[in-house]
Amino acid sequence: MKKLNTWERKILRRIYGPVVEQGIWRIRSNQKLWGIYKDLDTVADIKKKRLERIGHVVRMNQGRAVTKIFEGKPEESRRRERPRLRWLEDVEKELLDMKFMRW
Repeated sequence: MKKLNTWERKILRRIYGPVVEQGIWRIRSNQKLWGIYKDLDTVADIKKKRLERIGHVVRMNQGRAVTKIFEGKPEESRRRERPRLRWLEDVEKELLDMKFMRW
């Protein structure tokens, strides 16, 4: 069984919340979280949902606002400091990691 990392435990505790035992509220133990949450690879689930979302946006009609924003390019120049990663750049990196050449 894969161990949950700290971030995954924090998110799962936030999702599932505390429990009441004998009138006292407390956080769930790691074993209780494992028992509730069957799929322990939270990061992979987030990446999968992100790819599903990008596929949905790509298939949308060209006139929709979401598609216009997705395909649009900002005209302002970026700051001189280190450029921020955009959501699409992160998705493209994940697709390359999974060896998808054309999406």
